[in-house]
Amino acid sequence: MADQNLIIILGATASGKTKLAVQVANELNGEIISADSRQIFRKMNIGTGKDLHEYEINNKIIPHHLIDILDPGERYHVDAFKNDFYRAFESINSRGRQAILCGGTGMYIHSLLQNQQYTAVPINATLRTSLEVYEKDQLVLKLNTYPPIHVAHADVSSKKRLIRAIEIAEYLQNHDIEEKYRPEIKPLIFGLKNQVELTRAKILSRLEHRLNNGMIEEVSHLIASGVSKEILVFYGLEYKFIVSYLDGLLTYEQLKLNLGIAICQYAKRQNTFFRKMEKDGVNIVWLNAALSTDLLKAHILEKALSGGLNSSY
Repeated sequence: MADQNLIIILGATASGKTKLAVQVANELNGEIISADSRQIFRKMNIGTGKDLHEYEINNKIIPHHLIDILDPGERYHVDAFKNDFYRAFESINSRGRQAILCGGTGMYIHSLLQNQQYTAVPINATLRTSLEVYEKDQLVLKLNTYPPIHVAHADVSSKKRLIRAIEIAEYLQNHDIEEKYRPEIKPLIFGLKNQVELTRAKILSRLEHRLNNGMIEEVSHLIASGVSKEILVFYGLEYKFIVSYLDGLLTYEQLKLNLGIAICQYAKRQNTFFRKMEKDGVNIVWLNAALSTDLLKAHILEKALSGGLNSSY
C-alpha cells in the first residue's frame, strides 16, 4: 500500500460488501468509512441493512465511521458526506491505520474520486420545479444561455443531470465557491458483482429474513417516535413500501412482491452508476461476489500489497 492510502469496496445491495470490508480491515489494521446514504440515520437499522454485528470479528469491533450520525429526518447531502469523509479519513491516517471506504451509494463515492467542488451548490427547489416542465432538448438550449465557464462541468446525459447543471450555472452567476483543502486520495477500488439471478435470489432471501425479524416493527416504532411518514417515504424502498402496508394500501404478500421487485431494480441502477464511473475514468477491479469471503479477501490483500490494478478475479 506504499502508493495508495485508501481501499474502496463498492457494490450493489446484498453483494456482501460489509462482511468483506471487515475481513480486510482486520488484516490491515483498518477502519471502515461507510458510503451509504441511509445508514447515517439512527434507529434505521434493519431497513438500511446496517448489519452492525458484521463489524465484530474475533471478539473485537472493527472501528467504523459515518453510521448512526444523524436522527431520521435531518438533512444530509453529498457535500456533507465529503466533509465527514475527509474528517474520518485524516483521523484514520493520522493514527497510522488503513482507511477502507465501503458502500453502495455511487454518487457519494464518485464525488470523492472526481473531487467536484460543485457538490457544495445548494438545491434550488423553486428552480427545479420550474424546469420540470421542460423537455430535454429545451433544457439543453436553456443551459447554453449561461456563460461557458459556468457550464463546462455539465453532464447532459439525462434530464435530471441537465436540471442540476442549470441549477449550478444559475448559482455560479451570483456566488463564488470557496476552494477547500483536501488531502490527496490514492485509492485501490474493488467492486463486487454477481450474476443477475444470484443477486435477485440474495435480495429476496435477505428481504424475507428482515421481514421476519422486525423490519415492519422498526418502521412502526419510527412513526410512533415522531418520524413523519412523508420522511420515511422519501427514504424509499423498505420504508416507503412498509408505510404503504401499515396504511392498509398493500397486503403482506403485495408488500413482499413489490418491495422485492423495487430492491432488484435499485441494484440494477447501482450497477449502472458504477459502469458510468468507469466511463468517467474510474478504474475498478471487479471481483466475483459468489466466491468465498476468504478468497476475495486474499485477492484484495494481494493487490493491496502489490498495488496491482489491471485484472479482474
